[in-house]
Amino acid sequence: MKYLKDLIAKYSSNGPRYTSYPTAPHFSASVDKEKLVELAVSGKSDLSLYIHIPFCRSICKFCGCSTSVCSDEKKCDEYLDFVRAELELWRKKGLSKRKVFQVHMGGGTPNFLSPEQIIKVRGIFDEFFELQDSDSNFEFSVELDPRTLTPDKVKAFAKIGMNRASLGIQDVDSKVQKAIGRIQPPEKNFECAEWLRSSGVDKINADLIYGLPLQTKDSFAASLEHVKELSPTRISLFGYAHVPWIKAAQKGLEKFGFPSSDERVEIFLESKLFLENLGYEFIGLDHFALKGDPLIEARRGGSLHRNFQGYTTHAGLDTFALGLTSISDTRVSYRQNFKDTTSYFGSISRGELPLERGIILNDDDLLRRAVIMDVMCSTKVSYENYGVDFKSVFSGALEKLKSFEEDGLVSLREGGFSVTPTGRLFLRNIAMLFDGRLSLPGVKYSKTL
Repeated sequence: MKYLKDLIAKYSSNGPRYTSYPTAPHFSASVDKEKLVELAVSGKSDLSLYIHIPFCRSICKFCGCSTSVCSDEKKCDEYLDFVRAELELWRKKGLSKRKVFQVHMGGGTPNFLSPEQIIKVRGIFDEFFELQDSDSNFEFSVELDPRTLTPDKVKAFAKIGMNRASLGIQDVDSKVQKAIGRIQPPEKNFECAEWLRSSGVDKINADLIYGLPLQTKDSFAASLEHVKELSPTRISLFGYAHVPWIKAAQKGLEKFGFPSSDERVEIFLESKLFLENLGYEFIGLDHFALKGDPLIEARRGGSLHRNFQGYTTHAGLDTFALGLTSISDTRVSYRQNFKDTTSYFGSISRGELPLERGIILNDDDLLRRAVIMDVMCSTKVSYENYGVDFKSVFSGALEKLKSFEEDGLVSLREGGFSVTPTGRLFLRNIAMLFDGRLSLPGVKYSKTL
């Protein structure tokens, strides 16, 4: 434990999470939007479909997502009508009815929607896409807030195809919950899991957050015991990202005090050990899965992928994202919708696609993305795979990588390198060595661990 703590202290820094490369701060409003549209509609690959539901009953003070407080479910009907109108504009631009092998509903709170509105979402999908429900690899995941979930909503989600659910738990300690503005009795989580399993949804993810105010190593142990009883198939153990310059509501958490750097590291390392002893395997970064899970098999087989929803087994798919702030990708581009309702609604009302910004990748971006995604996903890099004189192009990165090898984080060989099991804790640090756009004035990143 002390050895790992010393390593974490040595490599402590701030950096991207690499859900894309180039990362979102490099997206520009001056990008050639006509080219972005052309790349989107001319693509032939199958799709991963994402829809952002931005509404919440209340805002959790720790939250870094794009959300808005809403108490009127009728506003969701208006929002979904605009999402459909967005797709109609895409169809007029030439979007064909492509096959979809992965669906993700995020937010916000997707279960803010009524059962009728949930069914409406599937109707929109079916009008413009071909969801491959019958395929054994088809995945339809939904982020759920147990505090406002009901049996009828679970049944509606199951009816439209949901086969994986992510329960936002964060922490079960009452003092922590009060500080972050998210009162969620542990019994509610068990109740929601039972509703899901009774509806045939047995693939359940549990989301925890360490580094929250008032957390201690001992208090967080209760959350781990809770998850043990819940028995999810996957667990995300996110490090709290304190970014009050982006999310002003987080500023109010400072009065409670956060765990020290040492305490934060201890919480993570003891949690990692606890979960591994339960049979969960550390995928890397903050993801754990039971042995035999498709994520583990995908990493071993080289088909693990990473996008704005995190790790996925569906490599090779373009992401087509709908709604406020959503980010789509093609092989050579990223595009993002407007983040505020006024701009999003206004653009669609004028008959214009609601694209705010994006980026078209150059050859250097494509090379670096390939390397970074191999680090983050397969955890191994073979120099011959990239069509360049790797040792020459990345001489500086390879020189720095020697210190990582000395510390047991990577294993260098003549034709490449592999990340060790310990090195999976430092994937972001390793990937940063190959990032050609890391320095950007005014951009601040979260801590790498």
